[in-house]
Amino acid sequence: MSETISFDEFLKVDVRVGTIIEAGPFPEARKPAIKLKIDFGDTIGVKKSSAQITKHYTPEGLVGRQVMAVVNFPPRQIGPMMSEVLTLGVPDADGEVVLLQPTTDVPNGGRLY
Repeated sequence: MSETISFDEFLKVDVRVGTIIEAGPFPEARKPAIKLKIDFGDTIGVKKSSAQITKHYTPEGLVGRQVMAVVNFPPRQIGPMMSEVLTLGVPDADGEVVLLQPTTDVPNGGRLY
């Protein structure tokens, strides 16, 4: 477990729901990954992300899926792409990433609380 933080510190991490509108292979990445474009609604807009999720997901199976992502980290250069959000997941029993997503469709841009 990580160190204890205050609720105010937790609120600094802006986790939002978005819908994947585009997904494609990312052969330039050091580890197998998929490039994503995620729509977070009118206020935040469409953001790019790179996710190492190739064990459980294919690009064509991701379009239309809602996911959770941190939207207020600074952009990060991943190979030739600038990743604008951190798409969230948890490890399965083998350590492979499983995406976090709502169990019911919700409006894009909704904040985790």
